Amino acid sequence: MALYEHVLIARPDISPAQVETLMEELSGFLDKQGAKVAKSEYWGLRNLSYQINKQRKGHYSLFNIDGPAEAIHELERQHRLSDDIMRYMTIKVEEHEDGPSPMMSRKNRRDD
Repeated sequence: MALYEHVLIARPDISPAQVETLMEELSGFLDKQGAKVAKSEYWGLRNLSYQINKQRKGHYSLFNIDGPAEAIHELERQHRLSDDIMRYMTIKVEEHEDGPSPMMSRKNRRDD
């Protein structure tokens, strides 16, 4: 199976708890499709580089996925139908990084 990194941006007017629930639903959906979620991270409410649907902020989330291409295609189709997801991007990678993503390590460094 192939390895993917999947980042999505959810609407800013939903709560972080709703984003966590959305992430759990997507993980369950991927399990049903035969894919495994190696890691999922919630990056928080962040400023966008440019406005999307008249919004200046969005909830960012990352998934490291190990699964077939059909599962990714179906996941992206679900994102197109969802009103809560503004943008998404999936990239095929050679291997997943161990430990936290650079976004999370930067956030942890700032907290110290």
